[in-house]
Formats: sequence, C-alpha cells, structure tokens
Amino acid sequence: MSDLSTEPPPDATASSSHAAARPGSPLRPGTPPRAGDLAAMRQALSVAERALVTGDVPVGALVLDASGNELSRACNEREASGDPTAHAEVLALRRAAAALGAWRLAGCTLVVTLEPCTMCAGALVLARVDRVVFGAWDPKAGAAGSLWDVVRDRRLNHRPEVLGGVLEEPCAELLDRFFAAHR
Repeated sequence: MSDLSTEPPPDATASSSHAAARPGSPLRPGTPPRAGDLAAMRQALSVAERALVTGDVPVGALVLDASGNELSRACNEREASGDPTAHAEVLALRRAAAALGAWRLAGCTLVVTLEPCTMCAGALVLARVDRVVFGAWDPKAGAAGSLWDVVRDRRLNHRPEVLGGVLEEPCAELLDRFFAAHR
C-alpha cells in the first residue's frame, strides 16, 4: 500500500459498498450510499484515469445536480496546466458553476475519488455544495474527516453532508498503482 493508505480513521468502518461517517456526521456509520452514488463514483474513477496521460495524480470528480444529472467532470490537471490549484474538485466546481451560470451549487453533490484536501474542502463549502461523496481516505491531507474536518466545522455557515469510503478499494488501488510507478 502507498502512503495514501485507504485505512479509514480509527472510528470509521468503510467498505467498498458502504460508507463510513465520522463523529458529528449527519450520517450513521454503515449508512449505504444513495441510489446513483456507486455509478457516479465509477464515472469519477474513469475520469481519474485520464490524469495518468499527463502524469497527474489520478483523482477524478463529478458534480451532480439535485436530480443526479451530471453538470461537470474533471481530473487533476496540475502537471498538465502548471496550475497548483488545478485539483479535480476545484475544476469540477468551476465547470458546474459555469454550466449553471451561478457560483452557488446548492442542491449539488460532489463525487470525488479521494477525500478532498483543505483547499478543495474550502472551495466546496464556499460553493454551498449539499453533499460530498468520496472514495479513498487521505490520512495525510484529507479535510473531510481524516486529518481535518473542514467540511463539517461548526464555525462555518455551511456544512455539507459527507459520505466517505464509497468504492474505496478501487479508488485507492488506482492511487497506489500511480505512486508505486513514481517511486
């Protein structure tokens, strides 16, 4: 396993088909994903694989509207664009806002293959995303329950619902293969 081990935080119990929740989460441990979450995560995995072509870390993200229709998709493009903020989540949020013609993404769900970092967590909170569904836990930089919990910080005016560990194993395997090849 790579340093991005998919070991969930000690108090979480995630599997590839069920998600885990951290203390204070609006979800109970073992709460299953909603209809469409697994299919959306499979799409995000497919998008993540596109990052391999440019040598970017394979992370993929989708933004879905309240009906579950895809508004946008993106993979990491930091290497491809030379932009340190070109994380999959930020790019997908920007594209969804452009598609809607508004920065507020209320009612939307962000589906991403890796737990968002602090930058991405801050962006999704500021965009007023209602739900975040992620695959692999990131104990070194995760900000949705692993290292930090920016998305559910009670001091903020918006706290999305968070579902972690959805299709965790294939999400982590893609990252593990990438990092093994770059060592």
